[in-house]
Amino acid sequence: MKAVRVHGYHTDPKIDDVPEPTLSGPLDVIVKVGGAGVCRTDLHILEGQWADAMGPDLPYVIGHENAGWVHEIGAGVTNVSVGDTVILHPQPSCGLCLACRAGHDMQCENAFFPGLSNNDGGMAEYLRTTARACVKLRPETNPADVAALADAGITAYHAVRKAVPDLYPGTTAVVQGAGGLGHIGIQALAALTATRIIVVDRNPDALALAKQIGADETVISDGTHIDAVKDLTGGVGANVVFDFVAEGGAENDAWQMTAPAGSQYIIGYGGELTIPTLEFVGGEKNIIGNIVGTYNDLAELMVLAQAGKVTLHTRQYPLDAALDALHDLDAGRVRGRAILVP
Repeated sequence: MKAVRVHGYHTDPKIDDVPEPTLSGPLDVIVKVGGAGVCRTDLHILEGQWADAMGPDLPYVIGHENAGWVHEIGAGVTNVSVGDTVILHPQPSCGLCLACRAGHDMQCENAFFPGLSNNDGGMAEYLRTTARACVKLRPETNPADVAALADAGITAYHAVRKAVPDLYPGTTAVVQGAGGLGHIGIQALAALTATRIIVVDRNPDALALAKQIGADETVISDGTHIDAVKDLTGGVGANVVFDFVAEGGAENDAWQMTAPAGSQYIIGYGGELTIPTLEFVGGEKNIIGNIVGTYNDLAELMVLAQAGKVTLHTRQYPLDAALDALHDLDAGRVRGRAILVP
């Protein structure tokens, strides 16, 4: 089969012919990939940012936003059958550790992360995962239409879901970055809360899309955006700021846009947050990190997606054009999400 594999860092991956994955345990599931999302994390992988944390053996297949059809199942699999349409939780978990039993799949002590850890991902024709990672979809669902919800979607939804108790009517939420994750976060906020949604982005086209999918107000990120948000919030800032950028200084901007007793949810990464401790004490502000989400988050998100309340804005590429997709994403030419279709 064809697969997109990293052979070295700071260089383009290659499209190789490799053997198809095979079952190795009773709970394994082989999925025929129908859509694989291209994520900024894939760019960070190529830059070597995850090399020490995950330590994958090179070469290996990237791709952690995957949906498709069940191709083969292990002897112990009972929740899906061959032919089922599925979306895959990006981090298969064991189900036995304390974190799993508490419903915190992303903190599983025995989890792995295909396409990120030392396990082949889904930028290929077939992918091996586990029964616990499979969320069944309606048979008519096109996997390419929902694949990026497996990571970008669940990550954005997880952050919004955690913030729901603080976003009652009369509150304000800021979404910083209306790109691949942010445009999902905007829709999740509109579906789950009655908060006022302000979206900040440097791209006018992204702001125009934000208006179409749920933003009440939009602010261009041009150096005056912190003051603009303060003006829209009576001078105090937002109750919750969702930072889908968190690099290039945006992480510090998000802190300045957060109201006293408010919360800054950090979803993007790459930057460095620098805050005087007195501001924590005096403002009683919170910083909350986010990584992926739970199986239930993904299942809930798919209910919204199949009801048409959360939709992905995508640009599809054939698997052979994976390098074009990665380059377009890196250059900012992709609105929404890039999807590889084998």
